[in-house]
Amino acid sequence: MPKLLFARPPVDAVEERRIRKLAGARHAPADWIRRAQVIALSWDGLRVPAIAAALGCSPKAVRYRLARFAADGLDGLGDRPGAGRRPRIGQDQRSQLIALVASPPPGRLVRDGAGELVAADAAGPAVWTLDALTAAARAGGIDIARSQVRRILLAEGVRWRRPRSWAASADPEFGPKEPGSWSTTSTRRRTPRSSPPTSSAR
Repeated sequence: MPKLLFARPPVDAVEERRIRKLAGARHAPADWIRRAQVIALSWDGLRVPAIAAALGCSPKAVRYRLARFAADGLDGLGDRPGAGRRPRIGQDQRSQLIALVASPPPGRLVRDGAGELVAADAAGPAVWTLDALTAAARAGGIDIARSQVRRILLAEGVRWRRPRSWAASADPEFGPKEPGSWSTTSTRRRTPRSSPPTSSAR
């Protein structure tokens, strides 16, 4: 039977506050949030199997994270140097990307002081799409690919607008409705039906 491990007690109130704040965060790296949740749940008295079930991971991963935290403290929530693929952008740049999504697109129309609809940049996007976010991030100095923008937004639970693609129907009977021509279209005037004669005499 594997040895049951628990997270070591926090060294002070500051460490505990930082771990619990990160465990409940919404705009932080998803892997850091999950690892902080491991520690917080262990502090709350849950054992390894219960933590693994609550977070949807393996007991081995929970025990590894508890051991890392015992050895390295807050630094144990991160990956060891050289482990896995190195991220192309740092946490500061991730935060800039999340803040970009929360900001209004430069091409969105807003009313000015005179009540007129104007855009900060008429040539800019009116809604945030992955392509628009990637371009804006690169313009802001973040070297990032479209696929990585998508992964980051999915990990952070952030929504964006998916562009719609409009296409013409291949159905030969499908076509745009055209208004009828008043000069050529004749309308047949309906005459009321004559009701059968009735006799009131009995």
